[in-house]
Amino acid sequence: MDFLGFIIILVKVLVVFAATLLTVLLMIYSERRVSAFMQGRLGPNRVGPQGLLQPIADGIKFLMKEDIIPAGVDKPIFILAPAILLIPALMTFAVIPFGSDIILFGRQIPLQVADVNVGILYVLALTSIGVYGIVLAGWSSNNKYSLLGGLRSSAQLISYELAMGLAVVSIILLSGSLKLNDIVADQQGYFFSWNIFKQPLAFIIFLVAVYAETNRLPFDLSEAEQELVGGYHTEYSSMKFAMFFMAEYANMVTAAALTVTLFFGGWDFPLVNEASLGIWGVVLSVLSFVLKMGFFLFLFIWVRWTFPRFRYDQLMKLGWKVLLPLALFNIFITAGYLTVKSLA
Repeated sequence: MDFLGFIIILVKVLVVFAATLLTVLLMIYSERRVSAFMQGRLGPNRVGPQGLLQPIADGIKFLMKEDIIPAGVDKPIFILAPAILLIPALMTFAVIPFGSDIILFGRQIPLQVADVNVGILYVLALTSIGVYGIVLAGWSSNNKYSLLGGLRSSAQLISYELAMGLAVVSIILLSGSLKLNDIVADQQGYFFSWNIFKQPLAFIIFLVAVYAETNRLPFDLSEAEQELVGGYHTEYSSMKFAMFFMAEYANMVTAAALTVTLFFGGWDFPLVNEASLGIWGVVLSVLSFVLKMGFFLFLFIWVRWTFPRFRYDQLMKLGWKVLLPLALFNIFITAGYLTVKSLA
């Protein structure tokens, strides 16, 4: 790799990292404002215009709070656990294409940090690592509520990762590739080329599993306040608690981006050939991706403040007795269809 290629990759990393953190801040603000609107309240509206600087004020507050490490905790693991959850959450976006290729300095530059041949496997692997941070946080806290929250979360993620992975398998069968760029390219052309129309059942399974994976209502059993105080992060304070908070929203950003990429054509705008429009095609593709992703981020908030929490037995039954059989059935149907199509 030459020096210019290294600089281009570095710029893409910094842009994606900054955009992810900015989106996390906007999501924290939006969560509070949208929930207030749904409940007939005002929400934060004092710090900055319309309360836009409230997330920054919250961050400063976390920095200034005392960092308490309770007696009896396993100190090294207690300190390391938030980073184990946050770092994979920030790394996952690296393989997601967020726009069409741009030509600069005589080079064709993909708007994607890393074009990995096994992009889907990379995403699934990193999202699986995050559960270690939650389990270790619960175990190292020397608190029964934290331990129960960590155990709940591990069981929940294992249960729903199976259904989510099997839903993704049907998309891989259709596109014939593990590369996210190929999956986006397979959906280009017209509106009904999107996988949401080809695989509606896989989309429903994937969407429900994503909510469980991100520990969002109605699946936030690992931090149920009425039962577990705060769950796995009960004993955390200051910036360690803020890291758990940021990791949850960073996972939401990645989940929304992955949903758009797999089922809604990624950055593609239907009936438009972005490559023929030059720089305006690049702008249109990025804007299309951002708007689609924004809808699913709003959906995260909407669902949280609309539906009640499941009981734990309902959570397990939904994962093992409903979603898993449906995902397997969908794979058999998809594979059968492709086999018949190839023989015809």
